[in-house]
Amino acid sequence: MKTHRKLFFVLLTASAGIIHAQHVFNLPTASEEQRLDDLIAQMTLDEKVDALGNNTQVPRLGIQGSGSVEGLHGVVLGGPTYGERLNTPTTVFPQSYGLGETWDTDLLYRVATYISIENRYLFQNANYRKSGLVMWTPNVDLGRDPRWGRTEECYGEDAFLTSRLAVAFIKGIQGDHPKYWRNAALMKHFLSNSNEYGRSSSSSNYSDKLFREYYSYPFYKGVTEGGSQALMTAYNAYNGIPCIMHPVLHDVVMKEWGLNGTLITDGGAFRLLLSDHKRFDNDRAETAAACIKAGITKFLDDYKDAVYDALRRKLISEEDIEKAIRGNLRISLKLGLLDDAADNPYAAIGVTDTVAPWSKPATKELVREATRKSVVLLKNKNHLLPLDKQKIKKIAVIGQRATEVLQDWYSGKPFYTVNVLDAIREEAGNDIEVRHVATNRMDSARTVAAWADVAIVCVGNHPTCNAGWEQAPVVSEGKEAVDRQSIQLDQEDLLLQVAQANPNTIGVLISSFPYAINRTNQRVPALLHLTQCSEELGHAVSDVLFGHYNPAGRLTQTWVKDITDLPHMMDYDITHGRTYMYFKGQPLYPFGYGLSYTTFNYSQIAVNDRSIEQGDTLKVSFNLKNTGSMDGDEVVQLYVSARKRSEQDPVKQLKAFRRVPTRKGETQKVELEVPYTELQIWDEKQHKFILPDRDMVLEIGTSSSDIRLRTSFRTQE
Repeated sequence: MKTHRKLFFVLLTASAGIIHAQHVFNLPTASEEQRLDDLIAQMTLDEKVDALGNNTQVPRLGIQGSGSVEGLHGVVLGGPTYGERLNTPTTVFPQSYGLGETWDTDLLYRVATYISIENRYLFQNANYRKSGLVMWTPNVDLGRDPRWGRTEECYGEDAFLTSRLAVAFIKGIQGDHPKYWRNAALMKHFLSNSNEYGRSSSSSNYSDKLFREYYSYPFYKGVTEGGSQALMTAYNAYNGIPCIMHPVLHDVVMKEWGLNGTLITDGGAFRLLLSDHKRFDNDRAETAAACIKAGITKFLDDYKDAVYDALRRKLISEEDIEKAIRGNLRISLKLGLLDDAADNPYAAIGVTDTVAPWSKPATKELVREATRKSVVLLKNKNHLLPLDKQKIKKIAVIGQRATEVLQDWYSGKPFYTVNVLDAIREEAGNDIEVRHVATNRMDSARTVAAWADVAIVCVGNHPTCNAGWEQAPVVSEGKEAVDRQSIQLDQEDLLLQVAQANPNTIGVLISSFPYAINRTNQRVPALLHLTQCSEELGHAVSDVLFGHYNPAGRLTQTWVKDITDLPHMMDYDITHGRTYMYFKGQPLYPFGYGLSYTTFNYSQIAVNDRSIEQGDTLKVSFNLKNTGSMDGDEVVQLYVSARKRSEQDPVKQLKAFRRVPTRKGETQKVELEVPYTELQIWDEKQHKFILPDRDMVLEIGTSSSDIRLRTSFRTQE
């Protein structure tokens, strides 16, 4: 075991004439590497092994620790997972899947900024002193299959869209200070984790090309552009090697991407290497050594005895541990936990501002905005929506979901909630009678629907399946540990019966994932989709129903018509018919789809250059005119494709998008940019990204299927 020379600075406090010894790691003016060198040099072996756990405090040296907290759509210190044990009211936004459906990077930045401030407040305010500054968010796994139980946690099926939303979210979590982070954003789960059944032993198998262009791409952008320095590994294996010990952790994530922070296991993953992946013949020391050698810096289950045994057997050295914990301590340094520097602007949150963030009016407005922006208008036959209150005297609100604001496994305990029924009653006031029935027992739903001028039917899944771990009484519902075995909506018959009784029926689908609602699409005149959990869910629905807000959400997954349209659940090769990029059938609703109460005209497309080389940026412009009668947002989408496709080439790929607010009658010039790096492909023979010589098609549209403008260009090395 090597020894270290202890470094220190001697500072003179002139006012008192007292000499103080201050270690280099406490000195904000020292370089980051000097501070880390000094801190590690002064730590004992036991302290170093402790730092391989989830809380990197070093009490002997006065180093404050920080644990972790979930934060996909709000801080989680209560709710379905944590119950009353640490129950603290927090702000709950729509599920990540719903945030994705906003297609709004600026909004996600603002939402993440708020969540980050609230978390700092809870960590530092004297009345709470809870939470941890390493936030396990965002989840950038890709929703390649709608049966995946954790679809609710992802942003959708597209790697580019996910990457842009993730970068914005990470920047919001970490803040924009050049030296300190407000919180650390930890992305999960690396890599290709989108099956729940068998996840602790299964392997996700696919080509190196898909690794580079699809599955790892959002993580890559999250590190290199977003600035995240923390990843959580997945339970599953990738091409036969468990992710917790895969060589890509060191060779790609650390060496190529430059991640020099934390690589943490998922809960229990260390143990599962032995019990489920059947590695190392139940030798825990070899297991620990393999993880550390691969790049793991933190363990989330019992690891210490195994690490000490690995040291004793010289499977790893103390230097290996020092290399591992350096990244963990770097995160602590960035969070300001190694000093009390006056230049850390985040140290005052919850200290000088002691008003609870979740109670502020601005917070409610932000949640309401985010939830409204997530609403997708799937159908609006004969312009049934928005509703005209002057023409309505009786409204029937039907369905159990109308009176609930349900939370998922990774929700906190909301400070308040507004359900759909209460929001509609609030909007209706004294001039419109509102009646509610939860079910169709004794045909009560059909009866009240026939009575009403308008019937609003609220249906959707229960995000925890209203059952215990690994349990889902309704086979079309899913969650962590449970994949869906059906994509049929179990409440669809309720929608259809109400629509038969009342031609002015509006379906409100509040769900964490897609459904094959073919009959609903045919027979119900108007249909909205939004996700679970938002404390402002009811207001968002009523705002859209009554025209206070023009919906512009867009789908982030392909909604298929039948479960038989989907390949084998464990087929991770998306070129076999997955996602809008490779799906060959006719979807129920395509990727990027969503309607508006107004109409838009696209015209006069122009590109800056017809030939794109390395170093170039393709710049595209066109005119967008709101030709309808309402102000509204349009989500413009840019797709590219090879004019001559191989089987491995996608039908098309999203490469730029923007949510554009446009007043009625207004024409805007919209400009989009595609850097050459987004047009590169991975060459498996050369093992690098190249810009191929080929002719390309460029399409601009309002969904992947609704293309309004086309042009062409060429890429060349």
